[in-house]
Amino acid sequence: MPGLTDLAGDLAATLTVAGMTYGLTATTLTARMLSRRSPSATDFPPVTLLKPLHGAYPGMGEVLEAFCDQDYPAPVQLLFGVQDAADPAIAVVEALIARRPDADIALICDATPHGTNRKISNVINIAASARHDVLVLSDADILVPPSWLRQVATALGGEGVGAVTCFYVGQDDGSWWSRLGAMAVSYGFLPNAVLGKTFGLAEPCFGSTIALRAETLAAMGGFQAFNDHLADDFEIGRAVRALGLTIAAPAMVVRHLGQEGDLGALFDHELRWGRTVRQIDPGGYAGSVITNPLPLALIAAALLGFSPWGLGLIFTTLGVRIACKFAMDRVTGTSAGRWWMIPARDVLSFCVFVASFAVNTVGWQGRRFRVGRNGVLSHP
Repeated sequence: MPGLTDLAGDLAATLTVAGMTYGLTATTLTARMLSRRSPSATDFPPVTLLKPLHGAYPGMGEVLEAFCDQDYPAPVQLLFGVQDAADPAIAVVEALIARRPDADIALICDATPHGTNRKISNVINIAASARHDVLVLSDADILVPPSWLRQVATALGGEGVGAVTCFYVGQDDGSWWSRLGAMAVSYGFLPNAVLGKTFGLAEPCFGSTIALRAETLAAMGGFQAFNDHLADDFEIGRAVRALGLTIAAPAMVVRHLGQEGDLGALFDHELRWGRTVRQIDPGGYAGSVITNPLPLALIAAALLGFSPWGLGLIFTTLGVRIACKFAMDRVTGTSAGRWWMIPARDVLSFCVFVASFAVNTVGWQGRRFRVGRNGVLSHP
């Protein structure tokens, strides 16, 4: 009769096989999603872009300027917001305004608080100056292609669509830790999110892009309704769905720029992310253990005494993970990290997954917050 160690090893091996199957399926679905033909439109409304900023990073000026270079045939108002008069982002925006006098750009510095979520407080202050009915919110570390706004506005015009969001890949800054962070986005987040949306397991709404009409926002209670929530993007999406509207996602990806300078910063960022997802969907998050097939294969092989079968499972899983990386690179036209970094990336992901069940506080913008059961932030 097999002992507990053997049974645990067999369970880990079963989860490993399930994880490989899941990864291959998610990668295939991502390729299908990105190969969809985007619809065309002839009516484009004026748009206000909302960009909350906090701090600066190398290359930030070029990232923000991409929002001025949109292939969009209607007026675009671009509002940047900071909460601190000494924020280094101010100099970046002022330089952009000087370079682009043709663009409708404004910088708003307003420290008025509206809750514990400082980003949403910033957004509330910015949105007060919006002139157009269509609002598009995106995080400060998102790089967009010239067709981004055209595709987003087209999707928002769809029947029954209340909001538009965008899937995204990771882009590193050349450092080791940033590369590991970008790999988590491109080879973990993206395929998992696409699979969830494809099978109706989730209706995601991401901070990379949230486009909606002012009347929809008003019906949800305005941005003020989300000023104490950790997962503000998720809560906005949930509020849109509560109105009987859908969330569309164009067949495109934008890029999330990673600036993690060390292991502590990377781990803290990913732990906040994992803690957020666990708060949103505890059961689904626990089931996402299968998205860590390589660590599971290592556990299975160790429990089974590193038998030839166990070692074969490790190398098979590693081969599948490498194949999925190259497939994702091909379909997205991007690349994050090197293939030989996959074992380190996967082990780190598993450590974050385990640690996320043991913490109730998260670090954000230099502060720590306690996360309540309803996702509301409070000071510890």
